[in-house]
Amino acid sequence: MARYSAGMTTAGAGTSVRPVFGLLSTATVTGQLREIQAWNTTATAVAFRVVSFTGGTPGADQTEHKNRPLSPAASCIAKGLWTADATIASDTGFHFQLGDAIGAAAVLTFGADGLETAAGATAGIGIVPVGTGQVIEVAFVWDE
Repeated sequence: MARYSAGMTTAGAGTSVRPVFGLLSTATVTGQLREIQAWNTTATAVAFRVVSFTGGTPGADQTEHKNRPLSPAASCIAKGLWTADATIASDTGFHFQLGDAIGAAAVLTFGADGLETAAGATAGIGIVPVGTGQVIEVAFVWDE
C-alpha cells in the first residue's frame, strides 16, 4: 500500500451535513484513513465529528502528496468544504474538540486497520462540526 496526505485551511465553517474536509473513494479504490490532524484558527472552542457520507457537492480538490516518491498517484481525492448537503451514512464514533486558543490541536489515529471509506465515487469520510463550526487547519493521512 502507498501512503498519501493532504491538508488545507478550510474554506468555511461547514454544517452537520456539509463536511469541511473529506476523502472521497472511487468505484474501485477505497482509502484507509490513518490519521486526522486539526488546529484551531481562532480563540473560540469548536467540536467536530468524523462521519461516513455519500453525495453532496464537494468543494475544491486538494493536492494529494505521495509520502513515497515512487508510489503511483493517489486514486482517492481530498476535497474541501462541501457546498451542498451530503447524506451522512454514519457517525464513526470519533469526535474531537479544539480548545479556545489559536493553535489548539487534536490528532486522531485509527489503529492497524485504519478507518476505511466505502467504495463509490461520492462515498467518503469527512469531518463535520457539532453545533456551530468555524474555519480550521486540517490534514488527513491515508493508505490505498
